[in-house]
Amino acid sequence: MALTLEEANRIAQGALAKAQALNIRINVAVCDAGGRLIAFQRMDNAIWAGVYGSQGKAVASAAFGRPSGDLTERADHPTMRGIVAAEGAHAILGQGAVPIIRNGVVEGACGVGGGTGQQDEDCARAGVEQL
Repeated sequence: MALTLEEANRIAQGALAKAQALNIRINVAVCDAGGRLIAFQRMDNAIWAGVYGSQGKAVASAAFGRPSGDLTERADHPTMRGIVAAEGAHAILGQGAVPIIRNGVVEGACGVGGGTGQQDEDCARAGVEQL
C-alpha cells in the first residue's frame, strides 16, 4: 500500500503539533519510499535551511529504512558517500527523520529540520505515530 496524500498530511500535522508543544519552529517533509516529496509544511519564522534539511533527512531515512540519525556514524564511509553522490546528493545522513514502515515495508519517511537533531527526530516520530 502506498502512502497517500491524506496520510502524509496527517503525519506533517502530527510533527507540527509536537513542535508547538516543544515551542520550536520546524519544517517537515514527508516523502514516499523513493524519496520523492508528498507533503511539506514550514512553520511561520522557521529557519529557511530547514527546508533542505527536512527533505534531505527524509530521503536518507526512506532510502535506508531507518532513522537518519542511525546513519550519521557511517556518513563518511566511502560506500555511504558513494550512495549519496549517486543518488544526486539529496540525502542528509543526520538525525531528524524516521521511516514510515507498514507491514514490514518502507513506504516513505518523515523528516524535520529546525530544532536540535533530537527535537527534529521527536517531531518526526510524533508525526509518524499519527498513522
